Amino acid sequence: MPAVDSRTTVCFHTAVTIVDPRPRIVAAPDGAGVVAGVRCTDHERCPGRAAFDWPACPSCGGTVEPAEFGPGGTVWSSTVVRIQVPGRTPPYALAYVDLDDGPRVLAHTAEQQPVGSRVRLLGPSTRHLMGHPCDGDDGDVRAEPSP
Repeated sequence: MPAVDSRTTVCFHTAVTIVDPRPRIVAAPDGAGVVAGVRCTDHERCPGRAAFDWPACPSCGGTVEPAEFGPGGTVWSSTVVRIQVPGRTPPYALAYVDLDDGPRVLAHTAEQQPVGSRVRLLGPSTRHLMGHPCDGDDGDVRAEPSP
C-alpha cells in the first residue's frame, strides 16, 4: 500500500471571504459596548440567545429577532495567556463573560478577573487603550471591572 500524504493543499482561484468568528460589538448610547446578536421570538418558552446573526434559534430552531446583549455580565471563567500567538504579545488576560440576559462571550480584560465578578463590556475596541501600539478597532470583545 502506498504511503498517504496527510497534508492538505488548497489552491484558491477566486476571492475567498473569511467570516470573522467574533461577536460584533456596537456602541450603546452611553458609550458602553453591547453584543449585536439574536434571540428567539418565543420568549416565554425558549431561552434561545446567540451572540451571532443566526438564521434560526440555536435552542429550538424557531424564528429569531435582532437583539443587543450587555453591557453588564458576570465572569464565568478567566485566565492569563502566557504563550505567543500571531498578533498578540503575552501575557494577556481573557474571560468568559455571561452577559445579563444574553449569551456567554470571550472577552479580553486588562488583568485576570475573579470568577463571579461583575464586568462591563467596552465599546468597539481601540488597541492603544489596552496597551497596544496601533490605533484602530481590532474587533475584539473587551471588558473592564464594573464600578
